[in-house]
Amino acid sequence: MPENLDALDARLLLLLTDSPRLGVLECARRLGVARGTVQARLDRLTERGILGGFPPELDLAAMGYGLTAFAWLEIAQGRRAEVTEALSAIDEVCEVHATTGQGDLFVRMVARGNDDLQRVIDEVVGVPDVLRTSTSIALSTPVPPRVRPLLERTARS
Repeated sequence: MPENLDALDARLLLLLTDSPRLGVLECARRLGVARGTVQARLDRLTERGILGGFPPELDLAAMGYGLTAFAWLEIAQGRRAEVTEALSAIDEVCEVHATTGQGDLFVRMVARGNDDLQRVIDEVVGVPDVLRTSTSIALSTPVPPRVRPLLERTARS
């Protein structure tokens, strides 16, 4: 059973979410704890798989990928590993989730425009063992991916 985050872990993660380039010493100063405490917490969060790195936050639209689409894929039974491996080879596929319900996989993909999206969908449909797809284009993202509310609630406890 994984142990829960405590308030200091959550405060540290919030600090790094807001300012991912902060050093350990500055984190310690802002949190009012010893440098060794921050380093030990970071090491433990990394070992537990909670903290996977510090990638930059990228704006895909600013990079030329202004269209986001989601697709439900129905796949041949027992072929999830092979299909997800093939999907991961398509650069525009950003996420794949195995799901319950009507579809087997839920895919988030990006494209430069409608013609480019058609190309990406054709690649996805061309993956062996993909039986059927249903694609929707995202018009906006009123709630972007986030973990901040969960960290804030833990930090208050």
